[in-house]
Amino acid sequence: MDNTFELDVDFNGETFEFPGQLIISGYVHKIELDINGAKVLFEPDEERKYRALLSMQDLTDNQIEMGLIKAIVLRLDSLLS
Repeated sequence: MDNTFELDVDFNGETFEFPGQLIISGYVHKIELDINGAKVLFEPDEERKYRALLSMQDLTDNQIEMGLIKAIVLRLDSLLS
């Protein structure tokens, strides 16, 4: 089974596509996206809203904007909720 996909996200008037992979472990799933070379994990929280798991180092080294992370979370919430 192929768990790879492309996620399109609108941010600042542009559409970005990020390669992703669905990771399933038992009853838990995570989504891994490649954002500017950084592997960022997204997982549902207790309220089934997605949150990003990444370090401040990844944000600064890979020049990832917090607004982009928020846009990705909103996109995932809209698709998977």
